[in-house]
Amino acid sequence: MTNHFLIELKLYKNTPNNGLILFVGVIMLEDGKSEKKLVIDMEPFIPQVQFVYKCQNRFHTEPLEAFLKDDERFGFIIVDGNGVLYATLQGNNKEVLQRLPVMLPKKHGRGGQSAVRFARIREEKRHNYVRKVAELATQHFIENGERPNVSGLIIAGSANLKNDLQQSELFDKRLSNIVLASLDLAYGMDQGLQNAITMSADILAGVKFVQEKKLCGKFYEDIALDTGMICFGVDDTMKAMELGALEKMLLFENLEVNRYELKNPVTGAIKVSLLNPKQEQDTKYFKDAATGADLETISCEPLVDWLCINYKNFGVDISFITDKSPDGFQFCKGFGGIGGFLRYKLELDDIKHDATGKDNDDFDPDEDFI
Repeated sequence: MTNHFLIELKLYKNTPNNGLILFVGVIMLEDGKSEKKLVIDMEPFIPQVQFVYKCQNRFHTEPLEAFLKDDERFGFIIVDGNGVLYATLQGNNKEVLQRLPVMLPKKHGRGGQSAVRFARIREEKRHNYVRKVAELATQHFIENGERPNVSGLIIAGSANLKNDLQQSELFDKRLSNIVLASLDLAYGMDQGLQNAITMSADILAGVKFVQEKKLCGKFYEDIALDTGMICFGVDDTMKAMELGALEKMLLFENLEVNRYELKNPVTGAIKVSLLNPKQEQDTKYFKDAATGADLETISCEPLVDWLCINYKNFGVDISFITDKSPDGFQFCKGFGGIGGFLRYKLELDDIKHDATGKDNDDFDPDEDFI
């Protein structure tokens, strides 16, 4: 194994600018008996400054996990007279940190209490509530008592209470400096959080969650207006991309479609088939329609992986969609998890070819629509 490691290192005359990551080891194959030597080298797309060397019975990929995280993380405080909610939004991941319901007294008194006394009790409880909200804000959004753990903070809810919070001396000044917006909401808690995310769309324009909402909204709008400038489903979207008509692709990051390169052992012809799990169970997709000969599988890889490597060859931009938001879920479940915006109108029903540009009769419209 040392020899394999040294051979791989000889390919690099200098250490890459962003560092070098190497995984070297022996893995057990599926039969449980055979072994395979594995050497993987990669240059990270962002600088890797830490040095890690481990010799154990597994690969340590923890340093790579940070590369998958979105740097922009925003905090939300939704506060009104019924309670306060703390949440964060990072990329398309929304996380509720805490919900704290309360029951503050109303302005009017009852049963013979003096107006002055009742007002004093009410103000005291409001003050204690604001102090508790400020303390919890520091607890959730200040890391190790030093600096904020979010890039920005959105405060939303009842006009009076959110203003009292921001003006309070109890509200941490380090958080005051990163407040991006103060929003008036008619609702609190979870519904208020959804409204706050929508209302702060311009501020959080770089957050994937908001971008996803805008893209899906434009997609649904084009469908409603019947503009003819969109496509969806594996078959039509790939056809449009191959013809250069696809400008932006919307792609479900966990799309369950594999791209097969199949070779006819008799003629030597190679064709490409895009199959979902249901199609993969049907042997007809792995036989030549004319001769009935079994096709040889040259390669098989997830379509998402293939697109990530080759999309630039077709002049297409890709925006990944998740099923974690209502709009994204509708796109993934209702429109096959793949679609996009066209550069010009295209009658896709009149064109039948696969990813090689040749005629392709393997696609079943019902099965192809994931």
